[in-house]
Amino acid sequence: MSDLTTLLEVGGPVAALGGGAAYARANHPGLYWSAVGGPISTVRLLSSYASVMEACGLTVAPSRLRILAVKATTRREVRPVPPRRGIIRPTTTGLRLRLRLAPGQEPADVAASAERLRHAWGVHAVYVTTVKPGVVELRLVGFDVLRKVRMPRKVECGFLKVPVALREDATPFVRDYRAVPHQLTLGATLSGKSMYLRHLVAGLARQDVALVGVDCKRGVELAPFAPRLSALATDPDEAAELLPVLIKEMEDRYDLIKARQGIAPDLPDEEITSDIWGLPESERPAPIVLFVDEVAELFLTATRKDEERRDEMVTQLIRLAQLGRAAGIYLEVCGQRFGAELGKGATMLRAQLTGRVCHRVNDEASAKMALGDIAPEAVLAACAIPAERPGLAVAGDTSGGWSRIRTPYLSLGDAADVCRETAHLVPELPALKPFRPDVPVRPVETSAPVIQPHPVTD
Repeated sequence: MSDLTTLLEVGGPVAALGGGAAYARANHPGLYWSAVGGPISTVRLLSSYASVMEACGLTVAPSRLRILAVKATTRREVRPVPPRRGIIRPTTTGLRLRLRLAPGQEPADVAASAERLRHAWGVHAVYVTTVKPGVVELRLVGFDVLRKVRMPRKVECGFLKVPVALREDATPFVRDYRAVPHQLTLGATLSGKSMYLRHLVAGLARQDVALVGVDCKRGVELAPFAPRLSALATDPDEAAELLPVLIKEMEDRYDLIKARQGIAPDLPDEEITSDIWGLPESERPAPIVLFVDEVAELFLTATRKDEERRDEMVTQLIRLAQLGRAAGIYLEVCGQRFGAELGKGATMLRAQLTGRVCHRVNDEASAKMALGDIAPEAVLAACAIPAERPGLAVAGDTSGGWSRIRTPYLSLGDAADVCRETAHLVPELPALKPFRPDVPVRPVETSAPVIQPHPVTD
């Protein structure tokens, strides 16, 4: 009886500790990793490193000098040599360590064994990046960081750089307009495309940038950001008036570059290799970011007159995509589908959009439209995005690289508040002044509670 009592006294705290660990792993994976998962994986890595490398085929035959030294000092068997391991550096989401490859090895050999390393060391995923010739870095992620997104506290941001999402390897996905001037973002309804757009607008609102919107859904997506917008078109007719003004603004900026650098006035814009960043800061115009939401609405036509207007707008968008970067004009094109079936010029415009972000889509053809021409292997990953994970997307670029990302939640009200607080940062652009949206006056608070509509896009 005393033995049973002792067992119950000892088993109670152990069961409670096990239950607490299981709860933390399910609801607070970061805390569980720091307290339990990280130390366990570190011990596994240190104790089994050589054997795991040999099982994965990542070892090489020892040198003759090593063989002679081992035989001269000991009688043990001479084993293959694994890559030299660096210091293990723990992080809040996993572990990081560098490997110096042995002669004859390449980073692709380690990347091919990433799945084996994941199972051997009990982590969620292993990612391999090249640091320099002969050195690779292993980033071990301890849990699914995309299940509940938490952006890193310290993110290197700069002018025209906006951290909008988290990659599956726990690094931030930063939208850099200087490196990737134009981007195409696709996604079905309730896929998280609007959330991605909110982060872009909220991030750029704090910078000295002119924000221009074309929202053919009567402005329901971009109108809440009106205090920070320099121009807004809410239907195709207004877009047809706004786009020529942007073309004229682009041409004026090219004239400014020519005048400053002594370029002949009759030189075509296509042959100008410089940009506005070579101008003095006092003379440099503010960059312009054009957001086009539901781009398919600009392509759809019903009459012959609509076709002429569509052709003009498509031509203007293509010109902005081809020539706008040097003038500091960047495009952010969003839609549910975007392909040749939209009509003439659609494929040519898509080819100018370097960055690609594909959220959940309704068919494989839509994923191919976004990623098929730059990263064919990413199409299957985009088609596998579940509906219960809004904000999850596949991001790629023309270099062929791609990764899964997920945007953290940002309410429409919070994004609108950022735009109201930064309304004084709207640059002075006289050409866009006629298109400046009217800022609605906020209602006076009363004692009765005001029922706010629930945004469907959230």
